[in-house]
Parts: sequence; structure tokens; C-alpha cells
Amino acid sequence: MSSPLTRNLPIGEQRFDIIRKRGFVYVDKTHFIASLLPQSGFFFLSRPRRFGKSLFLSTLKAYYEGKKELFHQLYIEKWEEEQAKQEGREAWQKYPVLYLDLNAKNYENREKLLSILDAHLSLWEKEYLVTEVTDDPEGRLQYLLRHIYETTHRQIIVLIDEYDKPLLSTFEDDAKELNESYRKILKGFFAVLKSADPYLRFVFITGVTRFSKVSLFSDLNNLYDLSSDAAYSAICGITEAELQANFQPEIKSLGEKQNLNYEATLARLKQEYDGYLFVDGGEHVYNPFSLLNAFSRRDFRDYWFQSGTPTFLVNYLKAAHFYLPDLQGNVEMDLSSLGDYRADVSSPIPILFQAGYLTIKSYDRELDLYRLGYPNDEVKYGFIRNLLPAYTSLYLDDGRRVVAQFYKDVRDGKVDEFMNTLSDLLEKIPYSATSKEEVQWREQNYQIAVALIFQFMGIYVQTEVHSAKGRADCIVRTQDVIYVFEFKLWSSGTAAEALEQIQSQEYYKPLRLERKKLVLIGASFDEEKRNIKEWEILRV
Repeated sequence: MSSPLTRNLPIGEQRFDIIRKRGFVYVDKTHFIASLLPQSGFFFLSRPRRFGKSLFLSTLKAYYEGKKELFHQLYIEKWEEEQAKQEGREAWQKYPVLYLDLNAKNYENREKLLSILDAHLSLWEKEYLVTEVTDDPEGRLQYLLRHIYETTHRQIIVLIDEYDKPLLSTFEDDAKELNESYRKILKGFFAVLKSADPYLRFVFITGVTRFSKVSLFSDLNNLYDLSSDAAYSAICGITEAELQANFQPEIKSLGEKQNLNYEATLARLKQEYDGYLFVDGGEHVYNPFSLLNAFSRRDFRDYWFQSGTPTFLVNYLKAAHFYLPDLQGNVEMDLSSLGDYRADVSSPIPILFQAGYLTIKSYDRELDLYRLGYPNDEVKYGFIRNLLPAYTSLYLDDGRRVVAQFYKDVRDGKVDEFMNTLSDLLEKIPYSATSKEEVQWREQNYQIAVALIFQFMGIYVQTEVHSAKGRADCIVRTQDVIYVFEFKLWSSGTAAEALEQIQSQEYYKPLRLERKKLVLIGASFDEEKRNIKEWEILRV
């Protein structure tokens, strides 16, 4: 029987000084700071939530405040001493640091953002003995920066954490006016940094999204985006090398609890939490929040996904009639599109990528196209879990028995049993009297729902599978059986006609090579009752 861990893991702790003073396990990222410092300038980093952006900013803050004792035995300790000698300066020089944290819990009105800006400005004004205060935030910031520079005779460090939190909090359609108000406030506030350039030594801004430099950051034309720089791909997150170098005791303890050897534990961690690739040529990284929680609880769960539900993303995908099975790895987009984002339901993919729900799977240099898909099982099944209630009647709180029985019936080849369950689960799909031109969207909704159910069960499913004469709506594989589905709306075809289409188009013919039992299923959806009206089966 293994004993619980005794090492301190910094779960939820983003302050570098606390992590170091209290002896928390710390993965050394200070070599990235060392590579940035000689460049000075303005930097931006987009990474998903809970990926370590705040900790990196906090580390920058400690460095520029000259807190040498916090960096003992870290990479930058020796680097700073050597760099100071080369430049003929004193090591660990102190600079004025303005740290703006916009990661508030809620932004329910315009005054909330203004009050947060006011609180930070008031704190800085008190610290630097500013007596002349204007009314607007940008005016106060502009005067403050000049005052600090003139009184300290040092350039200023500006660190802005989660700049886009007010905007992400007001994505819903009923908050568009408030979202626009936040945009105007932030645009004016950030514009001050450009005019104050002579007073600034180093500026670092973080967020989840790259909210179009044409909007918020249009005035900061000297802002360098580290998000798509391969040299900084591992600035946040944990690499494979960092995992094994820093967490061997935790990996062993987790494996003991789960009855897995060391190699099997690593493989499971990779499957659950690895796979994030933010730029071609960069390093894959693990989700640090999920890793630390898995080590602390010695269990594999969906920790990151459970910490926040992307309801607006689900709504965007539905409004865009997006074909959800493509999220498995069939989404293609060029770099400029991935790096841009506008609150537009016609293109939900960039925000899914930037927020960490999709990642780069491959890159076609000739076509300059990235292929995207889920990074790992935690994201895949977490996202499907959130999508299921929007497309089916399956709610996991009371549906676990249904899930288990459905899985057994599919595995055991009990077609009528699992088709009855499938019919019940589809009753959530909304029916609307749409035009004939929109019939494809209604039929697609049912197809998406079926695919989501199979995916969530962990059953291998393919949709829109091409063959020599056409493409099958859905192919499901188990260890012993392959199911080939064709779906039709009752208003446009019967189950018998759907089954006949599978046979005439020979969708199943290439599958014979796999030497498994083949079951062909033609099904027809009843739109008014929102379930499967009938199905026909043929075993070949």
C-alpha cells in the first residue's frame, strides 16, 4: 500500500514568491526570461487558462524587483551574475513594476472594469506619491508613467495578466453592448503604452485569445507575439523532459495507486493530458493544472475541463451548424486565421484553438494549412460531455446506467436494444419547420448526435466515410463487429431506402478486408417525435 505524497504541489498557486518561499515543487522556466531580457520591448503571449501564464508573469515581477533570494539554484541565477559582469552593471537591479491583473471573477457591468482599473491605479499612485489625478483611466496611467520615470530615473516594467477576461466574460449575444464598452475602455488604456514608450523598459501582456491586433492592440505595432514562436512553445505547460525530471516521485505514487508500472503510468498521463502544440516546430506540452491535480489525488480525472465550462463555445458551434465530428482531427486552417479572432459564430475554430480545446496535429507547408484536433482524452471527452446535452437527452448525472448498458449492447451486437436506447437519447434534438434548403442541417444534427454518443462511449466511430461509390454516414467499430449506418429524415426517405443505399453504393465492401462481422443499419428519423422512427438491419 503506497503512502500519500509529502511534497508540496502548487495547485492553484500562481505567485512565484509563495511557491519558492514555501518549498513548492517548481519547474524552472527562468531560461525563457533570460532569453527575453536582452530584447526588452513589448511582448504578448496567448495560452489557455490555467496553463501557467500568471506564474510566468509573477516570476518576471520578482526578477525585476531584484529578489535574488527567490532564484537560488535556478537557471537565471548564474545567468544574471554573468550578464551583469559582461554589461558592467550591478546584478539584480530593481525597476518600478506595474502589475495589472484583470482576472476578476465577474464583469457584470461597465463599472466593474473601471473599478478594477481604478483600484490598481490608486495603489500605484499611492506607492509613487502621485498627487495630480485626472478622471479617465488612460489619463491617469499616462501621467503615472511619466511621473515614475522622472522621479525614479528608471524605465518601468508593465505586466498585464489576462487582458481579455472582461471580453471573454461578455461573449454571449445578450452582452454585446457591454462587450463593446469593454473593448473601448481597454483599447484606450493600452494605447497609452505606445505613447509612453520612452518610459518603458519591458511590457508583457498575457491572455487566452489574440483579440485581433487590428482592434485592441492596433496602436501597439511594436508588440511581439510569442504565441506562435517555436522557441517559446514551452514557455507555459510542462514538456515530457520536465515531467520526468521534476515529478518522478509523483509518477511512481500515482502508478502505485492505479496498479500501473512506471511506463504504463507515463503512457496514461500522455494520453490524458499531453498533446498541446501551439506552433509548428515547437514542443508538445502537458496541461500543468491537470498533471498537478492527478498527482495530488493520485487519480486520472478531467481536472482542467471541470474547472470551467465553455457554454458560449457550445452555442457558437451550434449556431454555425459546425460538423462536430471534424473536431476529431479534420479541421484545417491557415496560420493567419488561427492567430486572429473576432466574436463571429461563422468561425468558431480560432477561439477553440486559442482556448485549448483544439491543437495542431500536423502542418502542410506546401498549402500552409494546419490540421487541428483534440489534444488529448481529457479535452475530447470533456468537450463531448458538454456537447451531449445540447444534441441529445443524455445528462451524465443520471445517465451512467444508460451509458453502461448502451456500451454493452453495442459490444455484444444487440442491435435492436442499442437502437432503442439511441432513439430515446435523440429526443432532445430541436425540431423546427425549416425550409427544404435547410433539410441538410436537420439531418446533420441527428448524425452529429449519434456520433457524439458513440464517441463518448469510447467506441471508435467515423462519419462521412468515403468509398468508391459514395460515403457512408457513420461507421462504428468494436472488437468483433463493424456497423455501417445510413440515416434519413422520415420526410425524405425510409429505413428500407437507407439500407438499400448502403448496399447499392457498396459502402461496406472495403470493410470486408478487416474480417469482422458486418452489420448494415438503415435508419429514419422522425422529426416531430425527435427520435428514430424505424430501422432496418442486414448482417453480411
